[in-house]
Amino acid sequence: MCKESSISGSPLTPAATAFLRQSSRKKRLILGLTALTLLLAVIAINAGAANTHPLQVLRALLGLESGTSSVVIWNIRLPRVIAGIVAGVGLAVAGCVMQTCLRNPLASPFTLGISNAAAFGANLAIVFFGAGTLHSNTHDAVFIANPYTVTISAFAFSMAAMILILLLARLRGFSPESVVLAGVAFGSLFAAGSTLVQYFAEDVQVATMVFWTFGDLGRVSWQEVMILSAITAVALVYFLLHRWNYNALESGEDAAKGLGVHVEQIRFRSMLTASLITAVAVAFMGIIGFIGLIAPQMMRRVLGIDHRFLIPASAVTGAALLLFADTLARTLISPVVLPVGAITSFFGAPLFLFILAKGYSRR
Repeated sequence: MCKESSISGSPLTPAATAFLRQSSRKKRLILGLTALTLLLAVIAINAGAANTHPLQVLRALLGLESGTSSVVIWNIRLPRVIAGIVAGVGLAVAGCVMQTCLRNPLASPFTLGISNAAAFGANLAIVFFGAGTLHSNTHDAVFIANPYTVTISAFAFSMAAMILILLLARLRGFSPESVVLAGVAFGSLFAAGSTLVQYFAEDVQVATMVFWTFGDLGRVSWQEVMILSAITAVALVYFLLHRWNYNALESGEDAAKGLGVHVEQIRFRSMLTASLITAVAVAFMGIIGFIGLIAPQMMRRVLGIDHRFLIPASAVTGAALLLFADTLARTLISPVVLPVGAITSFFGAPLFLFILAKGYSRR
């Protein structure tokens, strides 16, 4: 007889015991990923061109340090690290929910055209509001002179694109295929629009457009971090409250409806919430690819499709991946800071191909 017992005192069946052990293993994995993310955060705060050591970082965080090191840590590195954690969480959870709602493993905030719409909005702001500026002839010569205008324009176009996609899909019964196809079409449309805008723009404006699309966590201040954190936290709570509905959707539409799930309503609201996270992150930081695609796929193969564990595991994995990529971008050829979007794509594409190959080899 199994030594473990339930609350009522009756012995657990072998299946129940195996389920509890598996759940415990998943919880330990999430805790391990959380510890890894915190370790990466400590390394990221200490890394950079300014010479600091861990003791200085600790003293600065406790308010015991003054001078240049305190300014660097509080005003430059800490907002960047927190932005990386929050953006990684938001993008990964958005990708996880989109893949579930559309039942498509390739669905992500960026394969649905949201990033192309944001880039088009930013390009329009740079051209028509004079947001691009050249202040020297060094590697960091180009910068965005009017970041709030660019951010608002990028956010407006990305949200407008997703709302149009969802509305068009709803007119056709909100089938997952229609959402994916509409996203591809709108992504191509906005990419063509960005190309035309760049074609007629001046040299400095084109350089600024390219600079914006690189993706950079260093653009955010504490104000942007707070906005992104608040939106991500609310969305994460919403997703966790509907975790059982997402589990039902994994069994198919008919099974989910048989369990009492309002499939169309859950899809529409979840996709809109995921799009909001993505729009804010992209508007503040530029295009950061593959986090929303690779993090959920990794956790699906490790933990399965139970969203009680899949959502938090994807969130922590996304934060760890983005922190690692940003730290690598800042330290690889320091003091030059590489585009974090290029780093995530450079490592994300081969890793995603590896996961796909492993997945197919098991079939």
